[in-house]
Amino acid sequence: MNLAERIVLPWYTEGPVVDGEGAIYFTTLSGGSIMRLDVIGGEVTQWAQGNKPNGQLILQDGDHLVCDSGNASVNRYDAAGNWKKHEIIEECAGCKIHMPNDLACDASGGVYFTDSIRETGKVCYYGPDGSQRIITDKLDFPNGIALSPDGKGLLIAESYRNRILWMPIASSGLPEGGWEVFAELPKNRDPEGYNLPDGIKFHSDGTLWVAHYGMQAVQVLDGNGKLLKTLAMDFPLPSNLCLTDRHLIVTGGSAEPGPGGIRIIRLTGN
Repeated sequence: MNLAERIVLPWYTEGPVVDGEGAIYFTTLSGGSIMRLDVIGGEVTQWAQGNKPNGQLILQDGDHLVCDSGNASVNRYDAAGNWKKHEIIEECAGCKIHMPNDLACDASGGVYFTDSIRETGKVCYYGPDGSQRIITDKLDFPNGIALSPDGKGLLIAESYRNRILWMPIASSGLPEGGWEVFAELPKNRDPEGYNLPDGIKFHSDGTLWVAHYGMQAVQVLDGNGKLLKTLAMDFPLPSNLCLTDRHLIVTGGSAEPGPGGIRIIRLTGN
């Protein structure tokens, strides 16, 4: 693993994704923008605007779904960055939504997203048929979210309990029953410091990678939740990450609302 490039920006960054052409998209939260990084020329441009855009994903048709913490919404943009519609705004399944943070999409087009508040945070779902559900609630700031590669589990970063949760996916295609603890994460030696798991993503080899806000690190877990390694970052507040075959892309910064940036790390041995 080699450090490839760090791009320093005035904003704390979030929500990295990569499109089919290799361009990197990320959000700036308080900056109100979704940005695009051309990895060939290195140019960073504003791709779209939001209120307080956070986690995002790219769908198979090229549309982007973006959580917006500023107006309690999940928004859809087309591949050119034009806003199309609110998928969710202010409520889901009749329940008030406060701060959509991150999201994941299953094989049938159903979308899970976290509502990140202290102690009463929720994981929500909406389906392509218009159905909506609250998957679980009373979590202490649910944050990053991912579906396991085999489709049999939903994983959730519960930030203020410094752990990753796992919920089994039933034959119905949705989680049923309660959650269990998948992994307890390392703690900050400084009692005043943060140790908040934020964005999570699976690598193609089945390992789970965790942006560990306040720990200046990315944690790598095996398929059973065992810590395999800790990758030190050069900024204290990693917020989120994405993985390609060759690169790890990490967003975050040294403070909120900034400064921040993106670290692009070349993966070796993959």
